[in-house]
Amino acid sequence: MRIRVRDQEAVFFVPREAHTPPGARRSSLDLSTLGGAPVDGLYFRSLRDFHRARDELRAKGVALYESDVRPIDRFLMERFVRGGMEIEGDFEERDDYLETLNPTIAQSDYQPELEVASIDIETSDLDGDLYSIALWSGGGGRVFMAGEGPAAEDVVYCADEREVLRRFFAYVDEIDPDVIIGWNGVDFDLMFLERKCKELGVPFVLGRGQSTASLLPPSQPRQMSIVRMQGRVVLDGIATMRVAMWSFERFSLEYVANELLGRGKLIHNPNDRIDEIRRMFAEDKPALAAYNLEDCKLVMEIFDAADLVGFAVERSVFSGLPMDRQGGSVAAFDYLYLPKLHRRGRVAPDVGSQTDVSASPGGYVMDSKPGLYDNVLVLDFKSLYPSIMQTFKIDPLGMAEPGENPVPGFRGATFSRENSILPELVGDLWGARDRAKAENNQPLSHAIKIMMNSLY
Repeated sequence: MRIRVRDQEAVFFVPREAHTPPGARRSSLDLSTLGGAPVDGLYFRSLRDFHRARDELRAKGVALYESDVRPIDRFLMERFVRGGMEIEGDFEERDDYLETLNPTIAQSDYQPELEVASIDIETSDLDGDLYSIALWSGGGGRVFMAGEGPAAEDVVYCADEREVLRRFFAYVDEIDPDVIIGWNGVDFDLMFLERKCKELGVPFVLGRGQSTASLLPPSQPRQMSIVRMQGRVVLDGIATMRVAMWSFERFSLEYVANELLGRGKLIHNPNDRIDEIRRMFAEDKPALAAYNLEDCKLVMEIFDAADLVGFAVERSVFSGLPMDRQGGSVAAFDYLYLPKLHRRGRVAPDVGSQTDVSASPGGYVMDSKPGLYDNVLVLDFKSLYPSIMQTFKIDPLGMAEPGENPVPGFRGATFSRENSILPELVGDLWGARDRAKAENNQPLSHAIKIMMNSLY
């Protein structure tokens, strides 16, 4: 399905005295900053004008409000759409999808049944020859191998690397997965395949309907690349486990598989792995295919054991973030908080624009005293940070308008007892987590817990 929204404008807010940049439509609004200053909205028909105006005003030192919110996120968050949505409109059939123009969109409790495929590649080295690509899904597995070899179940021999790529892409299109998973699958497997496609002149058609996929560099250091793929989601095992707060001494596939599944890769010693892969490709291609496919199975079983797809779905439903978005605590806060703030007549400053702030303290960690002790008592405070937010009424709007008899907070801050958003939001999440626990929905409970703590 493709949704087209025509005449939808991108917007951010500026002080009423700021000038109007080229390409903007200005509108006076009944909105103000948290400090009470009136603002106007600047509306743009094109993202190019939006970004040009934002950069120009920032360079002139103009205070901007919510110019760092992606227009597509704003479109959805203002309609409280998180996860599933209801779409009402006139639909037209295209080649292989439905298209609708300017439909009515609303939040929905729809929960998808997702088809998952695990992929893994084998190569001569980090940027050398492509030996094979394996895929494992609910319907079984298949390996596409370059060169000739003895007949083996689920192994498709291809004349060269080009044919490996083309037949693999055709197979993905045939089984049509919703989610593609892998282990370091973005910054190795997919990056290698994209580079190999460019080298060989093969379209990187891994998206739905054989649409072209692409990788973009991360927006921040130490984050993985961003995958742009039409109609499918890519979940990397390492990144998803870290977001879900899984902790291991090492995040290699061998180590995590042994910890969770009790078995590891078919080649255990990492120091021998490259040489053994090269040997198998030259002498025993069925063994290499089995090794390649086993890695796919391990990743699939780890995702099942940790219910990582379920976690990603539930996190998306409660945060508004896409399933494949890693990190994003600030974006999740914006998604939940800004629509409620707007309905109170206020707008928020850009992230990082305020320099005269005093950070709220975190938890105090006592120094340990190593030794052996008798009569040890272990206490755990249930939902410590959410409890602090509710008890002290911690809230941006409540701090801006503390009113009479406010609640004293940290470092001289005071908070309104009635006019706040965050404590109520935390309470809603807390209730939802209690219901998830009662229903034994562990992925949902875990996703809500992380969301509640990230709000602090």
